[in-house]
Amino acid sequence: MSVSFLLRTNGRRAFGVIGGGRRGSDLLSGVHVVPRRSIIDLSYSTHFMDFKGSSIPSSMQKLIVTKLSQHFREAVCLNTVPVPTPGDGDLLVRNRFVGINASDINYSAGRYDPSLKPPFDCGFEGVGEVVGLGLSASSCHTVGETVAYFSDGAFAEYTVVPAKKALAVPSVKPEFLTLLLSGATAYIALKRLGDLTEGEAVLVTAAAGGTGQFAVQFAKQAGCHVIGTCSTDEKAGFLKSIGCDRPVNYASEDLGQVLRKEYPKGVDVVYESVGGGVFDLAVNSLATGGRLIVIGFISGYQSASGVATVKGGTLPIKLLQKSASVRGFFLPHFARDYKEALGSMMRMVAQGKLVCEVDCGDLAPEGRFVGLESVFRAVDHLYAGKNLGKIVVEVAPATVTSSKL
Repeated sequence: MSVSFLLRTNGRRAFGVIGGGRRGSDLLSGVHVVPRRSIIDLSYSTHFMDFKGSSIPSSMQKLIVTKLSQHFREAVCLNTVPVPTPGDGDLLVRNRFVGINASDINYSAGRYDPSLKPPFDCGFEGVGEVVGLGLSASSCHTVGETVAYFSDGAFAEYTVVPAKKALAVPSVKPEFLTLLLSGATAYIALKRLGDLTEGEAVLVTAAAGGTGQFAVQFAKQAGCHVIGTCSTDEKAGFLKSIGCDRPVNYASEDLGQVLRKEYPKGVDVVYESVGGGVFDLAVNSLATGGRLIVIGFISGYQSASGVATVKGGTLPIKLLQKSASVRGFFLPHFARDYKEALGSMMRMVAQGKLVCEVDCGDLAPEGRFVGLESVFRAVDHLYAGKNLGKIVVEVAPATVTSSKL
């Protein structure tokens, strides 16, 4: 019978298994043993070194921010580094898909944490298999399990993820990535800040994008009339398919004219992610008591300041005249709502009540986004406004025969 233990030698930790006919006293000679509970997966060490007959390599590729810049190609480099080892409460995840977000360039520009200096990891979300784990993490996860996660450092072939940030999912499908950030933002923002009431008019900007698609669906589920902006007829058709009442292709229709003519009393809620002139138009289009939820302003992210200019000087009087409000939303500030949001969305997916559209680059000029090197193309694809749904990259780890351990 095997018994797992944790060794401490000169302040360092090591994993091991006693058994297989060897005497424990011989194995532990001169070493202090710290008693620990048995891990759930007693074949942990074997799995960590040789998962499904394919050794964990000694090195891997990952994207690293080497220079602060809002221009992703200038800021980020593809490097070869050692495969990391999970700590006691961590998982080692072999990434199969990673998600692309507009905020990736805000992160590479150092806008979220000014104290963070290069080099540092990037990428916010991934889905893949657990190929290694720490002792404490084994109480709730197992080797071979499929998980999705929202945590820094996703743009890598292997990522160490705190177990508390991992969500077990039924299979390795890119659709689960759509829920972690894009879906959760729409779900929580509309629930906590939207105060939706049946029959209200809701305007969703960039409605066919990663998070906009969810805002459309959640607003419809609340019984609202939904207007969604997009840039092509194909996207307008997609919006109709998920319940959008009035898709507006701003490439062929003037959004301001549509709102003034068809919604003379204004819109009750705006889910806004574009910024600049679209923000100004949204403010002017609010109904009495209207709520404008700002979840981003992508039109300004590629500028040096990161902010799109708006007509803020007249904002107070406009809000006062309509008893309206502008409400900001940043997902990390709503951590207490995250678990409930993910649980609810997972149930909707299982019941076929939620569409999770992904864009893997199949229609991109250079083809499908495969391999970490294609993350650069995927970010360009997003900022060119070409995506329909959430952009995801398929990660293809190189096959390496040498074992890390």
